[in-house]
Amino acid sequence: MQPIFLAQITALLASGLFSGAALYINLVEHPARRALPETQAKMQFRPSYRRAARLQAPLALIALLAGLSVWLGGGHWGWCAAGLLTGLVVPYTLIVIMPTNRLLLSDQDAQEPIAPLLDRWNRYHAVRTLAGFVAFVWFTVLAVGQL
Repeated sequence: MQPIFLAQITALLASGLFSGAALYINLVEHPARRALPETQAKMQFRPSYRRAARLQAPLALIALLAGLSVWLGGGHWGWCAAGLLTGLVVPYTLIVIMPTNRLLLSDQDAQEPIAPLLDRWNRYHAVRTLAGFVAFVWFTVLAVGQL
């Protein structure tokens, strides 16, 4: 098997897993969390966030590296662009979402009610979901075009 093909499959798989997990969080887990009383929702957010971060950040970085590898190996520039789109969710998380994460992960009582924080977090996370889904579709179109 050629290294470029393996990089293509890796990019496609990592971005697909990333976007699927992100979509699950937005459409299933977060609404279930919001159905809980605020204090329980905050308590549920902590372990859920930590586990999801350990899954999603590596998947985004793997998709980034695999997409760049395909491009550097002579692949279409779209592999680079889709990889970058997936990889950008990491700095987006650190810059945009992290202040809200810190409030939700804090042991102290928040200065503002939990529900608006959770709703803000879900909107921010939806951006990651969209970016991951667009990258996955882009990788898929590129991969299918290679067949």
